[in-house]
Amino acid sequence: MLGKFFKKPGPELGDRVPPGQHLTNGFPVLTYGDTPQLSADEWEFKVWGLATPKTFTWEDFMAMPQHEFTADFHCVTRWSKLDVKWTGVKVTDFLQQVEIDPKAVHVMEHCYGGYTTNLPLEDFAREQNFFAHTLFGEPLPAEHGGPMRLVVPHLYAWKSAKWINGLEFLDKEESGFWERNGYHKRGEPWAEERYSNALF
Repeated sequence: MLGKFFKKPGPELGDRVPPGQHLTNGFPVLTYGDTPQLSADEWEFKVWGLATPKTFTWEDFMAMPQHEFTADFHCVTRWSKLDVKWTGVKVTDFLQQVEIDPKAVHVMEHCYGGYTTNLPLEDFAREQNFFAHTLFGEPLPAEHGGPMRLVVPHLYAWKSAKWINGLEFLDKEESGFWERNGYHKRGEPWAEERYSNALF
């Protein structure tokens, strides 16, 4: 299995592949539950909590500055894919459209299908993070989170929520789906923050 689908990174990639990870030849799909199927016309994105409530349409996102991104992608299940090419909207550009209460310190990502995951606001509001709607030049497939997903390259991929449709701004940390089920609160790949210390 390792030789066919995955390979150990060479020493020249030591600064790009976190410890415990193997490189994948493809782009594996890991999903808990059913894969939501919806078109761009149906998709909408809401902001609430410690932010002025607001709803964005697909057209609203397409009117924001569009950028191409190349980022490495690290899954907690020990595979990494390097140089993934996306197109989308920088989180920092999106945040210019949102009025956030100064008391907000955390963000809960909400998704079609009911999935949630949490991020400290400082981890969310990074220049390198983006909402992606295109993967390798093609519309983002549903199995990879289309029509829109968040990508947070510096954390494990469960923080890069697929089928994202909203952000809830919070004044304290709350746990999302995998965080409630034993995963680490933050998920830093270079520190191998895979699982909660409570499990051990």
